[in-house]
Amino acid sequence: MTSLRLWVDCLLIKRWHIVMFNKKITVDRIAIVILNWNGANMMRQYLADVIRYSIDEGGVVYVADNASTDDSIAMLHAKFPDCRIIQFDHNWGFAEGYNKALKQIDAQYYILLNSDIRVTHHWLLPLVEFMDNHPEVAACQPKLLSMADNDSFEYAGASGGFIDRYGYPFCRGRIFDTVERDNGQYDVPSSIFWATGAALMIRSADYWAAGGLDGRFFAHNEEIDLCWRLRLMGRKIYCLPESYVYHVGGGTLPKGNPMKTYLNFRNNLTMLYKNLPDSELSHVMFVRFFLDYIAAFQMLILGRSFGDFKAVIKARRAFKRWRRDFASDRSSIQSAAIQTSIPERIVSSILWQYYVKGRKTFVELKI
Repeated sequence: MTSLRLWVDCLLIKRWHIVMFNKKITVDRIAIVILNWNGANMMRQYLADVIRYSIDEGGVVYVADNASTDDSIAMLHAKFPDCRIIQFDHNWGFAEGYNKALKQIDAQYYILLNSDIRVTHHWLLPLVEFMDNHPEVAACQPKLLSMADNDSFEYAGASGGFIDRYGYPFCRGRIFDTVERDNGQYDVPSSIFWATGAALMIRSADYWAAGGLDGRFFAHNEEIDLCWRLRLMGRKIYCLPESYVYHVGGGTLPKGNPMKTYLNFRNNLTMLYKNLPDSELSHVMFVRFFLDYIAAFQMLILGRSFGDFKAVIKARRAFKRWRRDFASDRSSIQSAAIQTSIPERIVSSILWQYYVKGRKTFVELKI
């Protein structure tokens, strides 16, 4: 009897050790995660401020490295020994790279932060306090200003993102190529449609409840797609201009790169297919067919590279080929939606307002 009891106790102790070994014991309050690919030079310039201005507010800084071929890892070990490193042996892209990194991190809040962001001493606290006090809000972003011109908004997110009926994204402070100067005109917290992936704070519970970023997108439109799913679930997204950061922008694929054009068009069409309600899907896709080909020929006529023209055509063909792969996603998203009418998705065409009506700034829009 004594031997049997000892044997059982040993099994229980062994099982406890296995459980404790595999269990993530500590949970971060705020995990600031920088997804890096050959961004050593950017991190040399900006990572020190991220660490300096985040730790006191409960932030833990991670760098998830997408198989960089520069000296990113060696530089991190040498200059930033307190930074936690997640290292991949393959470049998973922005979307899947973040999914794989965040699966390894237990935290109440995630902050997805680009390596080319310079944070300020007051950047984190307004975000955290707002999220703590507003449980209905799934995600938020700070105001993004340009590193090149500190008095202007930055293209990628400005002061919060919106979208029009046909899937064209724009921001408070940036519509197409018109980027406004920041004169405080958008310095009020605002409910938005999407928050920029350059500096996105999101509850971990909401991130995984919505399914995370769609890794098949690789890069571009993935944060808008995620925010759309969250909005359909009844969750809110905010921009909090009291917090502001400076963004270099451009990243690894600068504007005018055919691959960036391809990813933007393919992913945008896929996002529409996944998230549009049945009542709008056919109409929007019909209109987009013509608008995309008009855009392609406009790129050709106005002197942009033949590569951009081909990228649009290639993107439409790619979407047609893989659309069926997203049928189950669409079914799940639509069946889980508790609202389809989202105020921050304007019912008119931003193309019409911008190019025909001449409304170049957010405050001029009829929404």
